[in-house]
Amino acid sequence: MKDLLTVLLLCSAAALPAADADKVRLGLFTAMPVKWDLEANWRTFDRVLKARGNDGIDLVVTPECFLDGYVASAKDWAPERFAAVAQDIQTSPYIRQVRALAESRKIYIVFGFTERRGGKFYNTALMVGRKGEIVGRYSKTHLQNHDLRFAPGDDLPVFQTPWGKAGILICADRRWPETARVLRLRGARMVLIPSYGMWGLDNEWWMRTRAYENENYLAFAHPQVAFVADPKGGIAARLQSNVPGMLVCDVDLTRVTDKHHIKDRRPELYGEIVKPK
Repeated sequence: MKDLLTVLLLCSAAALPAADADKVRLGLFTAMPVKWDLEANWRTFDRVLKARGNDGIDLVVTPECFLDGYVASAKDWAPERFAAVAQDIQTSPYIRQVRALAESRKIYIVFGFTERRGGKFYNTALMVGRKGEIVGRYSKTHLQNHDLRFAPGDDLPVFQTPWGKAGILICADRRWPETARVLRLRGARMVLIPSYGMWGLDNEWWMRTRAYENENYLAFAHPQVAFVADPKGGIAARLQSNVPGMLVCDVDLTRVTDKHHIKDRRPELYGEIVKPK
Protein backbone atom coordinates (compact mmCIF):
# COMPACT_ATOMS: atom_id res chain seq x y z
CA MET A 1 0.00 0.00 0.00
CA LYS A 2 1.21 3.49 -0.75
CA ASP A 3 2.39 5.47 2.24
CA LEU A 4 0.25 8.41 1.19
CA LEU A 5 -3.48 8.22 0.64
CA THR A 6 -5.45 11.14 -0.72
CA VAL A 7 -9.15 10.73 -1.23
CA LEU A 8 -11.60 13.19 -2.77
CA LEU A 9 -15.24 12.73 -1.81
CA LEU A 10 -17.55 15.42 -3.08
CA CYS A 11 -20.71 16.22 -1.13
CA SER A 12 -22.40 17.60 -4.23
CA ALA A 13 -22.74 16.63 -7.85
CA ALA A 14 -20.10 19.06 -9.06
CA ALA A 15 -17.08 20.90 -7.70
CA LEU A 16 -18.06 24.03 -5.83
CA PRO A 17 -16.44 27.43 -6.39
CA ALA A 18 -14.24 28.64 -3.53
CA ALA A 19 -15.35 32.22 -4.18
CA ASP A 20 -18.88 31.45 -2.94
CA ALA A 21 -19.09 32.23 0.78
CA ASP A 22 -21.72 29.50 1.22
CA LYS A 23 -19.48 26.84 -0.29
CA VAL A 24 -16.37 25.54 1.46
CA ARG A 25 -14.06 22.70 0.52
CA LEU A 26 -12.86 21.01 3.70
CA GLY A 27 -9.64 19.02 3.95
CA LEU A 28 -9.65 16.73 7.00
CA PHE A 29 -6.14 15.43 7.58
CA THR A 30 -5.67 11.91 8.97
CA ALA A 31 -2.33 10.47 10.09
CA MET A 32 -1.04 8.70 13.18
CA PRO A 33 1.62 11.03 14.61
CA VAL A 34 4.90 9.88 16.15
CA LYS A 35 4.93 10.72 19.84
CA TRP A 36 7.52 13.34 20.78
CA ASP A 37 8.80 13.75 17.19
CA LEU A 38 7.81 17.26 16.11
CA GLU A 39 9.89 17.25 12.95
CA ALA A 40 8.59 13.90 11.67
CA ASN A 41 4.99 14.93 12.28
CA TRP A 42 5.46 18.27 10.59
CA ARG A 43 7.00 16.58 7.53
CA THR A 44 4.01 14.23 7.27
CA PHE A 45 1.52 17.09 7.42
CA ASP A 46 3.49 19.20 4.95
CA ARG A 47 3.86 16.27 2.52
CA VAL A 48 0.19 15.30 2.54
CA LEU A 49 -1.00 18.85 2.10
CA LYS A 50 1.41 19.60 -0.73
CA ALA A 51 0.48 16.32 -2.44
CA ARG A 52 -3.04 17.70 -2.86
CA GLY A 53 -1.68 20.14 -5.42
CA ASN A 54 -3.90 23.03 -6.37
CA ASP A 55 -7.26 21.35 -5.85
CA GLY A 56 -9.13 24.18 -4.19
CA ILE A 57 -9.13 23.11 -0.54
CA ASP A 58 -10.29 26.05 1.56
CA LEU A 59 -9.88 24.86 5.14
CA VAL A 60 -7.69 22.08 6.58
CA VAL A 61 -8.13 20.50 10.04
CA THR A 62 -5.53 18.29 11.76
CA PRO A 63 -6.11 15.81 14.59
CA GLU A 64 -5.73 16.85 18.22
CA CYS A 65 -2.17 17.72 19.34
CA PHE A 66 -0.88 16.34 16.05
CA LEU A 67 2.45 18.16 16.18
CA ASP A 68 3.71 16.34 19.30
CA GLY A 69 1.65 13.16 18.95
CA TYR A 70 -0.65 13.88 21.90
CA VAL A 71 2.06 13.08 24.41
CA ALA A 72 0.04 14.17 27.44
CA SER A 73 -1.15 10.56 27.66
CA ALA A 74 2.20 8.94 26.80
CA LYS A 75 3.48 6.19 29.12
CA ASP A 76 6.96 7.73 28.99
CA TRP A 77 5.67 11.20 29.87
CA ALA A 78 8.02 13.38 31.89
CA PRO A 79 7.64 17.06 32.80
CA GLU A 80 10.88 18.06 31.08
CA ARG A 81 9.99 16.29 27.84
CA PHE A 82 6.50 17.77 27.90
CA ALA A 83 7.87 21.27 28.31
CA ALA A 84 10.34 20.68 25.48
CA VAL A 85 7.65 19.85 22.90
CA ALA A 86 5.20 22.57 23.98
CA GLN A 87 5.07 25.53 21.62
CA ASP A 88 4.83 29.24 22.29
CA ILE A 89 2.70 30.72 19.51
CA GLN A 90 4.87 33.80 19.23
CA THR A 91 8.23 32.02 18.94
CA SER A 92 7.55 28.50 17.64
CA PRO A 93 9.24 27.68 14.30
CA TYR A 94 6.44 25.21 13.58
CA ILE A 95 3.72 27.81 14.06
CA ARG A 96 5.68 30.05 11.70
CA GLN A 97 5.66 27.22 9.16
CA VAL A 98 1.91 26.71 9.58
CA ARG A 99 1.36 30.40 8.94
CA ALA A 100 3.67 30.40 5.92
CA LEU A 101 1.96 27.32 4.48
CA ALA A 102 -1.49 28.86 4.92
CA GLU A 103 -0.33 32.05 3.22
CA SER A 104 1.41 30.32 0.32
CA ARG A 105 -1.60 28.09 -0.42
CA LYS A 106 -4.21 30.74 0.42
CA ILE A 107 -6.06 28.42 2.80
CA TYR A 108 -7.25 28.30 6.39
CA ILE A 109 -5.58 25.77 8.69
CA VAL A 110 -6.76 24.52 12.10
CA PHE A 111 -3.61 23.06 13.64
CA GLY A 112 -3.43 20.97 16.82
CA PHE A 113 -0.48 21.16 19.25
CA THR A 114 0.51 21.46 22.89
CA GLU A 115 0.78 25.14 23.73
CA ARG A 116 2.94 26.80 26.39
CA ARG A 117 1.32 29.99 27.63
CA GLY A 118 1.69 31.95 30.86
CA GLY A 119 3.59 29.19 32.60
CA LYS A 120 0.90 26.59 31.80
CA PHE A 121 0.28 24.02 29.08
CA TYR A 122 -2.83 23.88 26.92
CA ASN A 123 -4.30 21.46 24.40
CA THR A 124 -4.77 23.99 21.62
CA ALA A 125 -6.08 24.24 18.09
CA LEU A 126 -4.89 27.35 16.28
CA MET A 127 -6.86 28.78 13.36
CA VAL A 128 -4.65 30.47 10.77
CA GLY A 129 -6.07 32.46 7.84
CA ARG A 130 -5.22 32.79 4.16
CA LYS A 131 -2.77 35.61 4.76
CA GLY A 132 -0.95 33.67 7.44
CA GLU A 133 -2.67 35.65 10.16
CA ILE A 134 -3.80 34.08 13.43
CA VAL A 135 -7.60 34.15 13.30
CA GLY A 136 -8.11 32.61 16.72
CA ARG A 137 -7.12 30.01 19.24
CA TYR A 138 -9.21 27.43 21.08
CA SER A 139 -7.95 25.46 24.07
CA LYS A 140 -9.69 22.27 25.18
CA THR A 141 -12.19 23.06 27.93
CA HIS A 142 -13.34 19.65 29.19
CA LEU A 143 -10.40 17.76 30.70
CA GLN A 144 -10.63 14.21 31.99
CA ASN A 145 -8.06 12.03 33.76
CA HIS A 146 -5.77 11.57 30.78
CA ASP A 147 -5.75 15.32 30.10
CA LEU A 148 -5.00 16.74 33.55
CA ARG A 149 -1.47 17.66 32.53
CA PHE A 150 -3.12 20.51 30.63
CA ALA A 151 -4.76 23.61 32.00
CA PRO A 152 -8.39 23.97 30.84
CA GLY A 153 -9.54 26.56 28.36
CA ASP A 154 -12.17 28.95 29.67
CA ASP A 155 -14.32 29.88 26.67
CA LEU A 156 -16.18 28.45 23.67
CA PRO A 157 -15.37 31.09 21.05
CA VAL A 158 -16.50 31.24 17.46
CA PHE A 159 -14.26 32.61 14.72
CA GLN A 160 -15.19 34.71 11.72
CA THR A 161 -14.21 33.10 8.41
CA PRO A 162 -15.07 33.78 4.75
CA TRP A 163 -17.85 31.18 5.22
CA GLY A 164 -19.39 32.73 8.29
CA LYS A 165 -18.71 31.78 11.88
CA ALA A 166 -17.01 28.51 12.81
CA GLY A 167 -16.38 26.93 16.19
CA ILE A 168 -13.85 24.38 17.42
CA LEU A 169 -14.19 21.56 19.94
CA ILE A 170 -11.28 19.28 20.82
CA CYS A 171 -11.88 15.55 21.25
CA ALA A 172 -13.70 14.93 24.57
CA ASP A 173 -15.35 18.37 24.39
CA ARG A 174 -17.78 16.76 21.95
CA ARG A 175 -19.25 14.48 24.64
CA TRP A 176 -21.30 17.28 26.18
CA PRO A 177 -24.24 18.49 24.07
CA GLU A 178 -23.99 21.93 25.66
CA THR A 179 -20.65 22.70 24.00
CA ALA A 180 -21.87 22.27 20.43
CA ARG A 181 -25.12 24.04 21.27
CA VAL A 182 -23.31 27.09 22.66
CA LEU A 183 -21.24 27.32 19.47
CA ARG A 184 -24.40 27.10 17.37
CA LEU A 185 -26.14 29.79 19.42
CA ARG A 186 -23.08 31.97 18.89
CA GLY A 187 -23.59 31.60 15.16
CA ALA A 188 -21.33 28.70 14.15
CA ARG A 189 -22.28 27.25 10.78
CA MET A 190 -19.56 24.62 11.18
CA VAL A 191 -18.08 22.90 14.22
CA LEU A 192 -14.56 21.60 13.61
CA ILE A 193 -13.37 18.77 15.86
CA PRO A 194 -9.66 17.87 16.04
CA SER A 195 -9.58 14.54 17.91
CA TYR A 196 -7.19 11.80 18.97
CA GLY A 197 -9.20 9.55 21.26
CA MET A 198 -12.17 7.27 20.84
CA TRP A 199 -13.58 6.66 17.41
CA GLY A 200 -15.95 4.11 15.91
CA LEU A 201 -19.61 3.68 15.17
CA ASP A 202 -20.83 4.92 18.55
CA ASN A 203 -18.80 8.10 18.24
CA GLU A 204 -20.11 8.63 14.72
CA TRP A 205 -23.70 8.39 15.94
CA TRP A 206 -23.04 10.97 18.66
CA MET A 207 -21.54 13.37 16.16
CA ARG A 208 -24.39 12.87 13.72
CA THR A 209 -26.75 13.72 16.58
CA ARG A 210 -24.77 16.87 17.42
CA ALA A 211 -25.07 18.03 13.81
CA TYR A 212 -28.78 17.14 13.63
CA GLU A 213 -29.81 18.82 16.87
CA ASN A 214 -27.93 22.01 15.99
CA GLU A 215 -28.83 22.06 12.28
CA ASN A 216 -25.26 22.73 11.17
CA TYR A 217 -22.17 20.88 9.91
CA LEU A 218 -19.69 19.00 12.05
CA ALA A 219 -16.25 18.00 10.72
CA PHE A 220 -14.27 15.37 12.65
CA ALA A 221 -10.52 14.82 12.13
CA HIS A 222 -8.82 11.88 13.89
CA PRO A 223 -5.52 10.06 13.14
CA GLN A 224 -7.41 7.12 11.61
CA VAL A 225 -10.76 8.48 10.49
CA ALA A 226 -12.36 11.65 9.21
CA PHE A 227 -15.98 12.42 8.43
CA VAL A 228 -18.42 15.25 7.87
CA ALA A 229 -21.91 15.16 9.40
CA ASP A 230 -24.55 17.33 7.77
CA PRO A 231 -27.45 19.34 9.28
CA LYS A 232 -29.82 16.40 8.80
CA GLY A 233 -27.56 14.07 10.76
CA GLY A 234 -26.30 12.26 7.69
CA ILE A 235 -22.71 11.44 6.80
CA ALA A 236 -21.71 13.61 3.86
CA ALA A 237 -18.27 11.98 3.48
CA ARG A 238 -16.03 9.60 5.40
CA LEU A 239 -12.46 8.30 5.21
CA GLN A 240 -10.95 5.57 7.38
CA SER A 241 -7.31 4.76 6.80
CA ASN A 242 -4.11 3.53 8.41
CA VAL A 243 -1.89 5.68 6.18
CA PRO A 244 -1.56 9.47 6.03
CA GLY A 245 -4.26 11.04 3.91
CA MET A 246 -6.88 13.71 3.47
CA LEU A 247 -10.65 13.57 3.25
CA VAL A 248 -11.73 16.35 0.92
CA CYS A 249 -15.39 17.29 1.03
CA ASP A 250 -17.38 20.13 -0.51
CA VAL A 251 -19.93 21.56 1.92
CA ASP A 252 -22.97 23.68 1.03
CA LEU A 253 -23.63 25.95 4.00
CA THR A 254 -27.01 27.07 2.67
CA ARG A 255 -28.24 23.83 4.26
CA VAL A 256 -27.51 25.25 7.72
CA THR A 257 -30.76 26.45 9.27
CA ASP A 258 -32.36 27.51 12.54
CA LYS A 259 -35.94 26.75 11.44
CA HIS A 260 -36.53 23.73 13.64
CA HIS A 261 -34.44 22.70 16.67
CA ILE A 262 -32.95 26.15 17.20
CA LYS A 263 -36.09 28.22 16.59
CA ASP A 264 -38.36 25.92 18.59
CA ARG A 265 -36.22 25.82 21.73
CA ARG A 266 -37.78 26.65 25.14
CA PRO A 267 -34.84 28.21 27.04
CA GLU A 268 -37.07 29.19 29.96
CA LEU A 269 -37.37 25.48 30.78
CA TYR A 270 -33.67 24.70 30.77
CA GLY A 271 -32.43 26.43 33.91
CA GLU A 272 -31.22 23.20 35.51
CA ILE A 273 -28.60 22.84 32.79
CA VAL A 274 -26.52 25.72 34.13
CA LYS A 275 -26.78 24.81 37.82
CA PRO A 276 -23.65 23.07 39.19
CA LYS A 277 -24.37 19.50 40.23
